[in-house]
Amino acid sequence: MESVEERLRGLLMQGLDADAAAYQRFLKELSAHLRAFLRRRLAQRPDEVEDLVQETLLAVHNQRHTYRPEMPVTAWVHAIARYKLIDWLRSHAVKEGRNDPLDDADELFARSDSEAAEARRDLGQLLRTLPDKQRLPIEYVKLEGLSVVETARLTGLSESAVKVGVHRGLKALAAKIRGMA
Repeated sequence: MESVEERLRGLLMQGLDADAAAYQRFLKELSAHLRAFLRRRLAQRPDEVEDLVQETLLAVHNQRHTYRPEMPVTAWVHAIARYKLIDWLRSHAVKEGRNDPLDDADELFARSDSEAAEARRDLGQLLRTLPDKQRLPIEYVKLEGLSVVETARLTGLSESAVKVGVHRGLKALAAKIRGMA
């Protein structure tokens, strides 16, 4: 079975060799991949995902000449998507900064920030109790949203070892949490 990376790379390379139909399939498959990638990062703003997908596809098209064949397509595309996402977040932070804050909401936001920070700290402490072969796949796949292929490349583990590491690590974390309750 062909991986997403192999399929996208093959279609892009055919498209770069003037195969218009392959390039169309590349953009179509890439758009589905990007939707999932951006949906994870914009869970609170699902209406914005499609605009960012289109902006990213346009940037990929405009920058296709910068793609190096020895580089993984998904890593190259994710870098472009991250830049588009960061640009979008910056522009919306400026726009939202122009709004007057709600007087009663200050305490609510301060509390949720501290709760989120405490949750991150607690999660970090729990993750540190796991061996690297479980901790790293959870951090990369579940927390950072990287693919199994990217995680395998970063950690030096096989793709199946990454999947097993996530599964066993989550199971171990659940057991530790149950033991605390």
